[in-house]
Amino acid sequence: MDFEGIWRIKEMEMWDAEYFNMVVQAYIKIRTDGSGSFQFGLVSGDMDGKVVEYPYESRFEFSWQGSDECDPASGSGWLRIRENQKIEGELRFFEGDDSTFIAEKVE
Repeated sequence: MDFEGIWRIKEMEMWDAEYFNMVVQAYIKIRTDGSGSFQFGLVSGDMDGKVVEYPYESRFEFSWQGSDECDPASGSGWLRIRENQKIEGELRFFEGDDSTFIAEKVE
């Protein structure tokens, strides 16, 4: 699966690097079975997803649950491969914010 691996978040639409790298360097981790995890700022979560084929691209679409500043949080998201070992996507909070992001694969 092309999406498998650890991806370092480099840009987020809603938050700046000072926030999203506050606790750890922001990341998304995807395993071959579609499970994974992520953390940015004070938000962390576990993911459950799958690759969905569209006519012109493949996307990894997922749901997630975790916490935001120690409060329960959940949502959904997607990502797609860009050139140069990068992905772009969107992370959504259930009944809350959403943000696009760009991440680079960790070698």
